[in-house]
Amino acid sequence: MIHYQFEISLDPFEPWSEILTAYLGEIDFEGFYEKDAVLYAFVSKERYSKEKFQGIINIIKSETAVSFVCNELPHQNWNALWESNFEPVFIENKLAIVAPFHTIEKEFERIITIEPKMSFGTGHHQTTYMMCEAILHNSLEEKAVLDMGSGTGVLAILCEMQGATTVLAVDIEPWSVENCSKNASVNNCSRITSVLGDIDIVKDQTFDMIFANINKNILLNHMTTYVRVLNPNGFLYLSGFFSSDAQEIIKVAKALGLNLASQKEREGWCMLVFNK
Repeated sequence: MIHYQFEISLDPFEPWSEILTAYLGEIDFEGFYEKDAVLYAFVSKERYSKEKFQGIINIIKSETAVSFVCNELPHQNWNALWESNFEPVFIENKLAIVAPFHTIEKEFERIITIEPKMSFGTGHHQTTYMMCEAILHNSLEEKAVLDMGSGTGVLAILCEMQGATTVLAVDIEPWSVENCSKNASVNNCSRITSVLGDIDIVKDQTFDMIFANINKNILLNHMTTYVRVLNPNGFLYLSGFFSSDAQEIIKVAKALGLNLASQKEREGWCMLVFNK
């Protein structure tokens, strides 16, 4: 599979790199990293829309200077480039998210080894970081968990480490499902089921906790199903959106009978926790 690599320069770089990342994620861009004040963004050739990309660039241009170059990359080079720029993630002294080629000198309560490949969710992004923090501060003993938009499987893996009895990890991308399964195996997890599909794959199952780190529009479309499959007294964790979008999501959730339990922000990104 051929991928495009975009090298995007922004001036000023912050906070527009994060904003641009969110916009690009909504038009099927699959991976990002930042290096020397340049945003590197990747999208498969078959999913790339020049019109949608240019539309987003035009929006950003009104706020910051933008220039970019685009290169074609074979599939294997995409992975090699992604891995070579994957730095370890440390959350307090509780969790280290590392690649197989990293060495750790400090002790952590939990260590997750991730081969990111083309999947989202390494802990670098603010939303994944907040989700990991939340899981670390919860006991999931005897809990049934749904990880919607599972990506690398890092949240699913951490949920099992925190005691979850079952974890259903769902993603719409075949390579994410494969990557999640492999990462679960590498981390000696046996209670994670990684499946290909969208929200309609969740039928008669119910869950004590749901984690969904996806963009705002998808979360809103999924909300009715989340409420239906969430057990009484269960918790719904939502992230993947800007703080400015929080009130719209809160309004929809409350209309469906959910109570806002907490709200957290990190560098302009938001995580909302609801209780049923």
